[in-house]
Amino acid sequence: MVDRDLILAKASSVKRHMSRIEEKLGTDLQTFLKDIDRQESILFNLQMAIQNCIDIAAHIISEEGYGVPGSTGEMFSLLGEKRILDGDITEKMVKAVGFRNLIVHEYGGIELKQVFVAAQKDIKDLNEYLASIFRKFGFVD
Repeated sequence: MVDRDLILAKASSVKRHMSRIEEKLGTDLQTFLKDIDRQESILFNLQMAIQNCIDIAAHIISEEGYGVPGSTGEMFSLLGEKRILDGDITEKMVKAVGFRNLIVHEYGGIELKQVFVAAQKDIKDLNEYLASIFRKFGFVD
């Protein structure tokens, strides 16, 4: 059985990191590209927000006895197979994991314009993910 408090705590962390991203993102692309502190803050908070989503997925998979996924991205595919996530959000979360891996393992090779766009547009996918989890397990945000 999933631990409601753990999931809510992780979701709260996701929202806190998303809030920090929104605070730091309030600028245009050129300003963002010139401000390393802003870049690093957004990258860190993106990484942590996605990691907390991964932690939620890992907890659900473990507690529900869904098996052992071969990779972090497969966690979301497994949640899709179990109908906890729909196909659209499953695909978006698999991509989010890939993006997180770029941040963690290839910091120097990150395309900052891509980070700017992801922080503006794709960040909403994390809210959609949390909403899916909350609906499935009957949580109230």
